[in-house]
Amino acid sequence: MPLQNRVTPFGDLTATPDRGMFMGNRGCLHDANRQIVRDFVGTRWIICELQFKGRHRRPMTPGQYTELFFLDEATALAAGHRPCAECRRERFNMFRDAFAEANGLTGTVRATDIDALLHQQRRASRPLLDGEALHSLPSGVLVASDGAAFLTTTRGLRRWSAAGYLDGQAWPDDTSLQLLTPPATVGALRVGYTPVLHATAREPVAQPPT
Repeated sequence: MPLQNRVTPFGDLTATPDRGMFMGNRGCLHDANRQIVRDFVGTRWIICELQFKGRHRRPMTPGQYTELFFLDEATALAAGHRPCAECRRERFNMFRDAFAEANGLTGTVRATDIDALLHQQRRASRPLLDGEALHSLPSGVLVASDGAAFLTTTRGLRRWSAAGYLDGQAWPDDTSLQLLTPPATVGALRVGYTPVLHATAREPVAQPPT
């Protein structure tokens, strides 16, 4: 049976046999029986490489952090995570600089500064979007409609699934849209940070009704 350690764009943890492109963590969330008992520990929610310096771990070892997995980086960002400053140092630096520029952070911006702002937004209500706001979003953002998540791309929206992005899906109702990706991260994407996307994001997309 798969473990409950796959993260959706809503930040929820689910069990699925589908594989993800990235690992990450937000503290020790499981008990001695490898069951999820909490949503997070602390404010440090990170996105890691699947392989780094030959390290090997047994998922959900008691007392250690819970290994979480994401379809792609856009999914992880939507869930409120940010690049790890160790195994993804170059990507972290790029994200930090874009995040600081977009959110008016000056001086030496530390990972803890990013974590504090992201945690504040994770705890807030998700902003509602109208059609105009939707079409002004940069690529790589995830939005929600009626319990489904959609990725913004230059060619339209792609519906999210644990196995990849789906084509041929109905265009969501603009009046029911919520922003999943934290606004501070949306700002980083708007000024140039480009998340790593699953290969299915490049396939045909659903177009808005005319």
